[in-house]
Amino acid sequence: MKLIPKSFHFVFGLRPQTEPFHLMYYLCLASCIEVNKPDKVYFYYLHEPYGPWWDLIKPHLTLERVELNRFVAEFPYHSDIGIKYSYAHHADFIRLEKLLERGGVYADIDTLFVNELPEEFYNEQFILGEELGQVIDGNYHGSLCNAWIMSAPNSEFGKEWLANMKEMFDGSWSAHSTLLPFKLSQQFTNLIRVEPERSFFKHRWTKQGIRELFEQLDDDFEGIYSFHLWSHLWWQKDRMDFSYFHHGLLTEEYVKYADTTYAHIARHFLPKTVTPMRGVYKKQIRNARIEQVSLFLKHTSKRIQSKLKRETDA
Repeated sequence: MKLIPKSFHFVFGLRPQTEPFHLMYYLCLASCIEVNKPDKVYFYYLHEPYGPWWDLIKPHLTLERVELNRFVAEFPYHSDIGIKYSYAHHADFIRLEKLLERGGVYADIDTLFVNELPEEFYNEQFILGEELGQVIDGNYHGSLCNAWIMSAPNSEFGKEWLANMKEMFDGSWSAHSTLLPFKLSQQFTNLIRVEPERSFFKHRWTKQGIRELFEQLDDDFEGIYSFHLWSHLWWQKDRMDFSYFHHGLLTEEYVKYADTTYAHIARHFLPKTVTPMRGVYKKQIRNARIEQVSLFLKHTSKRIQSKLKRETDA
Protein backbone atom coordinates (compact mmCIF):
# COMPACT_ATOMS: atom_id res chain seq x y z
CA MET A 1 0.00 0.00 0.00
CA LYS A 2 1.32 3.44 -0.97
CA LEU A 3 2.24 5.87 1.81
CA ILE A 4 1.16 8.89 -0.23
CA PRO A 5 -2.30 8.90 -1.86
CA LYS A 6 -2.53 9.83 -5.53
CA SER A 7 -4.40 13.05 -4.86
CA PHE A 8 -3.31 16.54 -5.87
CA HIS A 9 -3.93 19.77 -3.98
CA PHE A 10 -4.13 23.38 -5.21
CA VAL A 11 -4.82 26.61 -3.31
CA PHE A 12 -6.24 29.62 -5.14
CA GLY A 13 -8.62 32.52 -4.75
CA LEU A 14 -7.56 33.76 -1.33
CA ARG A 15 -8.11 37.28 -2.69
CA PRO A 16 -11.31 38.58 -4.30
CA GLN A 17 -11.39 37.54 -7.96
CA THR A 18 -11.44 40.57 -10.26
CA GLU A 19 -10.41 38.85 -13.51
CA PRO A 20 -11.53 35.63 -15.19
CA PHE A 21 -9.63 32.43 -14.45
CA HIS A 22 -6.59 32.54 -16.72
CA LEU A 23 -5.60 30.07 -19.42
CA MET A 24 -2.32 29.36 -17.56
CA TYR A 25 -4.26 28.17 -14.51
CA TYR A 26 -6.46 25.96 -16.66
CA LEU A 27 -3.40 24.40 -18.31
CA CYS A 28 -1.86 23.73 -14.90
CA LEU A 29 -4.89 21.71 -13.79
CA ALA A 30 -5.49 20.07 -17.16
CA SER A 31 -1.85 18.95 -17.42
CA CYS A 32 -1.96 17.63 -13.85
CA ILE A 33 -5.00 15.49 -14.64
CA GLU A 34 -3.77 14.19 -17.98
CA VAL A 35 -0.15 13.53 -16.99
CA ASN A 36 -0.61 12.07 -13.50
CA LYS A 37 -4.15 10.68 -13.66
CA PRO A 38 -4.89 11.47 -10.00
CA ASP A 39 -7.63 9.81 -8.01
CA LYS A 40 -8.78 13.23 -6.84
CA VAL A 41 -7.85 16.89 -7.38
CA TYR A 42 -8.63 19.14 -4.42
CA PHE A 43 -9.09 22.84 -5.11
CA TYR A 44 -9.11 25.03 -1.99
CA TYR A 45 -10.44 28.58 -2.29
CA LEU A 46 -11.97 31.46 -0.39
CA HIS A 47 -13.28 33.36 -3.42
CA GLU A 48 -14.39 31.06 -6.23
CA PRO A 49 -12.91 31.80 -9.67
CA TYR A 50 -15.09 32.54 -12.68
CA GLY A 51 -14.86 32.64 -16.46
CA PRO A 52 -14.84 30.20 -19.41
CA TRP A 53 -11.63 28.40 -18.45
CA TRP A 54 -12.93 27.88 -14.93
CA ASP A 55 -16.25 26.53 -16.20
CA LEU A 56 -14.33 24.04 -18.33
CA ILE A 57 -12.09 22.65 -15.57
CA LYS A 58 -14.39 22.96 -12.53
CA PRO A 59 -16.27 19.65 -13.07
CA HIS A 60 -12.96 17.76 -12.73
CA LEU A 61 -12.14 19.24 -9.31
CA THR A 62 -13.18 18.63 -5.72
CA LEU A 63 -13.87 22.12 -4.39
CA GLU A 64 -13.43 23.03 -0.74
CA ARG A 65 -13.84 26.50 0.69
CA VAL A 66 -11.24 27.51 3.30
CA GLU A 67 -10.71 30.43 5.65
CA LEU A 68 -7.63 32.62 5.91
CA ASN A 69 -4.95 31.67 8.42
CA ARG A 70 -5.48 33.56 11.67
CA PHE A 71 -1.77 33.92 12.48
CA VAL A 72 -1.03 35.51 9.10
CA ALA A 73 -4.13 37.71 9.28
CA GLU A 74 -2.96 39.16 12.61
CA PHE A 75 0.74 39.44 11.72
CA PRO A 76 2.09 43.03 12.04
CA TYR A 77 3.55 43.56 8.57
CA HIS A 78 6.07 46.40 8.33
CA SER A 79 5.61 47.17 4.64
CA ASP A 80 2.89 47.48 2.03
CA ILE A 81 4.68 44.85 -0.07
CA GLY A 82 4.25 42.30 2.71
CA ILE A 83 0.57 43.08 3.00
CA LYS A 84 0.13 42.93 -0.79
CA TYR A 85 1.53 39.38 -0.94
CA SER A 86 0.04 38.13 2.33
CA TYR A 87 -2.32 35.88 0.35
CA ALA A 88 0.74 33.76 -0.49
CA HIS A 89 1.57 33.45 3.22
CA HIS A 90 -1.96 32.24 3.95
CA ALA A 91 -1.47 29.62 1.23
CA ASP A 92 1.85 28.54 2.78
CA PHE A 93 0.04 27.42 5.93
CA ILE A 94 -3.06 26.03 4.21
CA ARG A 95 -1.09 23.74 1.89
CA LEU A 96 0.81 22.10 4.74
CA GLU A 97 -2.28 21.70 6.88
CA LYS A 98 -4.18 20.00 4.06
CA LEU A 99 -1.26 17.72 3.18
CA LEU A 100 -0.92 16.65 6.81
CA GLU A 101 -4.64 15.99 6.95
CA ARG A 102 -5.01 14.05 3.69
CA GLY A 103 -1.60 13.42 2.16
CA GLY A 104 -0.87 13.79 -1.54
CA VAL A 105 0.88 16.21 -3.88
CA TYR A 106 0.66 19.99 -3.59
CA ALA A 107 1.59 22.28 -6.47
CA ASP A 108 1.27 26.00 -7.05
CA ILE A 109 -1.27 27.01 -9.67
CA ASP A 110 1.57 28.36 -11.86
CA THR A 111 2.87 24.87 -12.54
CA LEU A 112 2.93 22.91 -15.79
CA PHE A 113 3.13 19.13 -15.48
CA VAL A 114 5.50 17.44 -17.91
CA ASN A 115 6.16 13.78 -17.05
CA GLU A 116 4.26 11.44 -14.75
CA LEU A 117 5.58 11.14 -11.21
CA PRO A 118 7.38 7.83 -10.61
CA GLU A 119 5.49 5.24 -8.61
CA GLU A 120 8.39 5.11 -6.14
CA PHE A 121 7.63 8.67 -5.07
CA TYR A 122 4.35 7.52 -3.56
CA ASN A 123 6.26 5.21 -1.22
CA GLU A 124 8.18 8.08 0.39
CA GLN A 125 7.15 9.98 3.50
CA PHE A 126 7.93 13.47 2.24
CA ILE A 127 9.53 14.98 -0.87
CA LEU A 128 10.70 18.50 -1.73
CA GLY A 129 12.79 19.80 -4.61
CA GLU A 130 15.90 21.94 -4.55
CA GLU A 131 15.78 25.42 -6.04
CA LEU A 132 18.33 28.19 -6.50
CA GLY A 133 19.24 29.46 -3.03
CA GLN A 134 19.77 32.99 -1.79
CA VAL A 135 22.67 35.13 -0.61
CA ILE A 136 21.77 36.78 2.71
CA ASP A 137 24.28 38.98 4.52
CA GLY A 138 27.02 37.66 2.27
CA ASN A 139 26.25 33.99 2.98
CA TYR A 140 24.63 31.50 0.61
CA HIS A 141 21.57 29.72 1.98
CA GLY A 142 20.19 26.55 0.41
CA SER A 143 16.51 26.46 -0.45
CA LEU A 144 13.81 23.81 -0.86
CA CYS A 145 10.86 25.30 -2.71
CA ASN A 146 7.36 24.85 -1.28
CA ALA A 147 5.75 25.38 -4.70
CA TRP A 148 5.79 21.57 -4.98
CA ILE A 149 5.36 19.26 -1.98
CA MET A 150 4.64 15.56 -1.68
CA SER A 151 3.62 14.21 1.70
CA ALA A 152 2.13 11.20 3.44
CA PRO A 153 -0.76 12.00 5.81
CA ASN A 154 0.52 13.20 9.17
CA SER A 155 4.15 13.01 7.98
CA GLU A 156 6.84 13.70 10.59
CA PHE A 157 8.73 16.18 8.40
CA GLY A 158 5.53 18.05 7.58
CA LYS A 159 4.62 18.31 11.27
CA GLU A 160 8.11 19.55 12.15
CA TRP A 161 7.97 22.17 9.40
CA LEU A 162 4.52 23.44 10.37
CA ALA A 163 5.47 23.54 14.07
CA ASN A 164 8.41 25.86 13.30
CA MET A 165 6.76 28.12 10.74
CA LYS A 166 5.34 30.72 13.10
CA GLU A 167 8.67 31.19 14.86
CA MET A 168 10.50 31.64 11.53
CA PHE A 169 7.81 33.80 9.93
CA ASP A 170 9.02 37.39 9.44
CA GLY A 171 6.73 38.57 6.64
CA SER A 172 9.29 37.81 3.93
CA TRP A 173 8.79 35.49 0.98
CA SER A 174 11.25 32.75 1.87
CA ALA A 175 12.24 32.53 5.55
CA HIS A 176 9.46 30.15 6.61
CA SER A 177 8.63 28.64 3.23
CA THR A 178 11.91 27.66 1.52
CA LEU A 179 14.86 28.38 3.82
CA LEU A 180 13.29 26.71 6.86
CA PRO A 181 12.60 23.36 5.14
CA PHE A 182 16.17 23.31 3.83
CA LYS A 183 17.50 23.71 7.38
CA LEU A 184 15.14 21.01 8.64
CA SER A 185 16.23 18.68 5.82
CA GLN A 186 19.81 18.93 7.10
CA GLN A 187 18.63 18.01 10.58
CA PHE A 188 16.08 15.30 9.76
CA THR A 189 17.68 13.59 6.78
CA ASN A 190 15.78 10.35 7.34
CA LEU A 191 12.36 12.05 7.14
CA ILE A 192 12.61 13.58 3.67
CA ARG A 193 13.65 12.84 0.11
CA VAL A 194 15.18 15.82 -1.68
CA GLU A 195 14.94 15.91 -5.46
CA PRO A 196 17.47 17.85 -7.59
CA GLU A 197 16.51 21.16 -9.22
CA ARG A 198 15.90 19.45 -12.54
CA SER A 199 12.87 17.53 -11.26
CA PHE A 200 10.64 20.55 -10.60
CA PHE A 201 12.65 23.79 -10.93
CA LYS A 202 15.02 23.33 -13.89
CA HIS A 203 14.36 26.88 -15.10
CA ARG A 204 15.24 29.18 -12.24
CA TRP A 205 13.57 32.29 -10.80
CA THR A 206 15.98 34.53 -12.71
CA LYS A 207 15.76 36.65 -15.86
CA GLN A 208 17.45 33.87 -17.79
CA GLY A 209 15.23 31.18 -16.29
CA ILE A 210 12.03 33.01 -17.25
CA ARG A 211 13.46 33.71 -20.71
CA GLU A 212 14.15 29.98 -21.13
CA LEU A 213 10.54 29.19 -20.30
CA PHE A 214 8.66 31.74 -22.37
CA GLU A 215 11.01 33.10 -25.06
CA GLN A 216 13.43 30.27 -25.83
CA LEU A 217 13.16 26.54 -26.50
CA ASP A 218 14.72 23.95 -24.21
CA ASP A 219 13.32 20.64 -25.41
CA ASP A 220 15.25 18.44 -22.99
CA PHE A 221 12.36 17.13 -20.88
CA GLU A 222 13.96 13.93 -19.61
CA GLY A 223 13.65 13.54 -15.83
CA ILE A 224 11.48 16.66 -15.51
CA TYR A 225 8.15 16.17 -13.75
CA SER A 226 6.90 19.74 -13.79
CA PHE A 227 7.90 23.33 -14.48
CA HIS A 228 7.35 26.07 -11.94
CA LEU A 229 6.59 29.31 -13.78
CA TRP A 230 7.37 31.98 -11.10
CA SER A 231 4.38 34.00 -12.31
CA HIS A 232 4.56 36.58 -9.51
CA LEU A 233 7.79 37.84 -11.15
CA TRP A 234 6.29 38.57 -14.60
CA TRP A 235 2.50 38.47 -14.37
CA GLN A 236 1.86 42.23 -14.42
CA LYS A 237 2.56 44.11 -17.64
CA ASP A 238 4.19 47.02 -15.82
CA ARG A 239 6.68 44.76 -14.00
CA MET A 240 9.76 44.58 -16.22
CA ASP A 241 12.63 43.81 -13.86
CA PHE A 242 12.51 40.10 -14.77
CA SER A 243 10.77 39.96 -18.13
CA TYR A 244 8.75 41.85 -20.72
CA PHE A 245 6.57 38.75 -21.00
CA HIS A 246 3.29 39.04 -19.07
CA HIS A 247 -0.02 37.26 -18.62
CA GLY A 248 -1.66 39.12 -21.49
CA LEU A 249 0.78 37.51 -23.94
CA LEU A 250 0.01 33.97 -22.77
CA THR A 251 -2.85 33.36 -25.18
CA GLU A 252 -4.30 30.32 -26.93
CA GLU A 253 -2.36 31.36 -30.03
CA TYR A 254 0.91 31.67 -28.09
CA VAL A 255 0.44 28.21 -26.58
CA LYS A 256 -0.39 26.69 -29.99
CA TYR A 257 2.31 28.31 -32.13
CA ALA A 258 5.15 29.73 -30.02
CA ASP A 259 8.49 27.91 -30.33
CA THR A 260 9.23 28.04 -26.61
CA THR A 261 9.74 25.60 -23.76
CA TYR A 262 6.40 26.32 -22.11
CA ALA A 263 4.36 26.29 -25.30
CA HIS A 264 5.85 23.00 -26.54
CA ILE A 265 4.45 21.21 -23.49
CA ALA A 266 1.34 23.28 -22.78
CA ARG A 267 -0.18 22.96 -26.24
CA HIS A 268 -0.87 19.26 -25.63
CA PHE A 269 -3.43 20.28 -22.99
CA LEU A 270 -5.44 22.81 -24.98
CA PRO A 271 -9.00 21.56 -25.34
CA LYS A 272 -9.92 20.33 -28.81
CA THR A 273 -12.73 22.88 -28.95
CA VAL A 274 -10.14 25.67 -29.09
CA THR A 275 -9.06 26.65 -32.60
CA PRO A 276 -6.21 29.20 -32.48
CA MET A 277 -5.22 30.85 -35.77
CA ARG A 278 -1.63 31.41 -36.86
CA GLY A 279 -2.56 34.76 -38.45
CA VAL A 280 -3.87 35.99 -35.10
CA TYR A 281 -0.65 34.87 -33.40
CA LYS A 282 1.48 36.80 -35.93
CA LYS A 283 -0.57 39.91 -35.20
CA GLN A 284 -0.10 39.34 -31.46
CA ILE A 285 3.69 39.13 -31.98
CA ARG A 286 3.71 42.45 -33.84
CA ASN A 287 1.62 44.13 -31.15
CA ALA A 288 3.83 42.68 -28.42
CA ARG A 289 6.96 44.13 -30.02
CA ILE A 290 5.36 47.56 -30.24
CA GLU A 291 4.23 47.24 -26.64
CA GLN A 292 7.70 46.23 -25.47
CA VAL A 293 9.31 49.26 -27.11
CA SER A 294 6.70 51.52 -25.52
CA LEU A 295 7.24 49.94 -22.09
CA PHE A 296 11.01 50.19 -22.44
CA LEU A 297 10.83 53.89 -23.31
CA LYS A 298 8.40 54.54 -20.46
CA HIS A 299 10.59 52.63 -18.01
CA THR A 300 13.74 54.43 -19.21
CA SER A 301 12.04 57.81 -18.89
CA LYS A 302 11.06 57.05 -15.29
CA ARG A 303 14.62 56.02 -14.42
CA ILE A 304 16.06 59.21 -15.94
CA GLN A 305 13.55 61.38 -14.09
CA SER A 306 14.29 59.56 -10.83
CA LYS A 307 18.02 60.02 -11.33
CA LEU A 308 17.64 63.73 -12.09
CA LYS A 309 15.48 64.19 -9.00
CA ARG A 310 18.09 62.50 -6.79
CA GLU A 311 20.81 64.69 -8.26
CA THR A 312 18.70 67.82 -7.78
CA ASP A 313 17.84 66.89 -4.19
CA ALA A 314 21.53 66.22 -3.46
